[in-house]
Amino acid sequence: MLHITIVSRDGHQRTVHAPARAVVGRDPSCAVRLPHWRIARKHLLLRESEGGVLVEELAARGRALLHGEKLHGGRGILGGDDWVEIGPYRLQARVQAQEEGVGEADTTQDPRALEFAWRKRLHAELIEALDLRRQGTDGLSDEELREHSGTLVREVLQRLDAQIPEALDRQQLCQAVLDEAFGLGPLEELLADPEVTEIMINRHDEIYVERAGVLHRHALSFTSDQAVLGVIERIVIPLGRHIDEATPMVDARLKNGSRVNAIIPPLSLRGPCLTIRKFSRSMLDARGLLEHGALSPAMVEFLRLCVETRKNVVISGGTGSGKTTLLNVLSNFIPLGERVVTIEDAAELQLRHEHLISLEARPANAEGRGEVSIRSLLRNTLRMRPDRIVVGECRGGEAIDMLQAMNTGHDGSLTTLHANSARDALSRLETMVLLSGVELPLQAIREQIVGAVDVIVQQARLSSGARKVVSIVEVRGLRQQEVQLQELFRLRPGAAQAAGGTATGELFSGCGALPTFFDDWKMRYPELDASLFASTGPLADSRPCAAEPRAGGG
Repeated sequence: MLHITIVSRDGHQRTVHAPARAVVGRDPSCAVRLPHWRIARKHLLLRESEGGVLVEELAARGRALLHGEKLHGGRGILGGDDWVEIGPYRLQARVQAQEEGVGEADTTQDPRALEFAWRKRLHAELIEALDLRRQGTDGLSDEELREHSGTLVREVLQRLDAQIPEALDRQQLCQAVLDEAFGLGPLEELLADPEVTEIMINRHDEIYVERAGVLHRHALSFTSDQAVLGVIERIVIPLGRHIDEATPMVDARLKNGSRVNAIIPPLSLRGPCLTIRKFSRSMLDARGLLEHGALSPAMVEFLRLCVETRKNVVISGGTGSGKTTLLNVLSNFIPLGERVVTIEDAAELQLRHEHLISLEARPANAEGRGEVSIRSLLRNTLRMRPDRIVVGECRGGEAIDMLQAMNTGHDGSLTTLHANSARDALSRLETMVLLSGVELPLQAIREQIVGAVDVIVQQARLSSGARKVVSIVEVRGLRQQEVQLQELFRLRPGAAQAAGGTATGELFSGCGALPTFFDDWKMRYPELDASLFASTGPLADSRPCAAEPRAGGG
């Protein structure tokens, strides 16, 4: 390991620990990153040697100075008190002493810190060994390279066995090093854990996970920013995407369907940042939502009837509030004989239909070509004779096409959008229609919305982490140029504090108002009882559910 001290021209000093072979430069992949225009992407190579630290120039410009003179032959040796100058920086590097790093004296350390230190050292040793034997590994497949690297790591473990504390499992240590070098490192076990729904890497040594809607700091970490960058590249490169300083943001998807977003320096100031929203193989059904207390039996029955009678439903809510899960549940209420087309950014819906077509949008490639948007897919879908259209999420100009489809014979369509309330959902729809480039007056847009959308279901993630349907609202029509809403069901005021563990409908209440289409339902389902919408039990707040809006003369 190398102990490197960096001093900038303004006197600011910092210390970093780097592998035994470390590249210095402004590229995000460098072990020591110096973000300055006078520093080349890969400027210097520092590596352990018997006489100290060997420094080797990698860049043709911005010559390094040792003792005020150019390096002879582009190489030099840094002693313990020597400084090398590049651009506006001075660097001092020395081999980290055993008592400072990892060795027999470390047995009193925290086991996790001890394991991390040895994992970091073994990873550096592996990279060094692979670099020295590069000619013999160039033709190996990924599987052969991993097997070859496993042999190298076991050789290093055998050589250092006397120094490694007895408390550390050698086999586990070897597996962790290989996972980080060729797999997804600490993410391997998190992706395999069914309780983890989201993984967030803020920097290499700071990982958070979401379990049951609540964030927790994860004990494991990566050994360096380069390790995180390596994981990001292993995810995006097979998908034909790339990430570098010129393209520092990328969206991708793992083989199991999990959504991935990555952003790296210079945009991310703390190092490469990675967010993974896991794709659940076992999607919840209506019974599962009831068991989790996400909504009441009356609400499930109402939504089932809405889907069966071809009402257009919009599910709104914040990020991670459970919109896609609820959309999947409602989609499976569609009668099996109908032709269904689903359109998504990332395929997450799991419909049990024989007559099903699933479409997925495609981002642009590295040259900026080949993009297929949700709007393009939606327009094409209208020529495919669908009975139902299910759009995973409306977020842009496709909203106008979705509304027109709902207004022109494709009743019973479903979609989601981001909004904090039903009223906000309407405002978002208006904004997205304006983003489509179609010049329509606001009155015409609202007429389109009123004619298309029948019901809005509002989802929320509460402070306890529980995901609930907090409101179901009917779009009743226009009055004095304002869209009229009538709340039919809601999460009771004050119930959020008790919402963490209940699995019954006691947290929810009907509002006592009947939807405008209740008479039509009654003719189709004579057994249907108006008590479905009745307020049940004493409310924590006795105020009736409001019909919105009343502002603007409504």
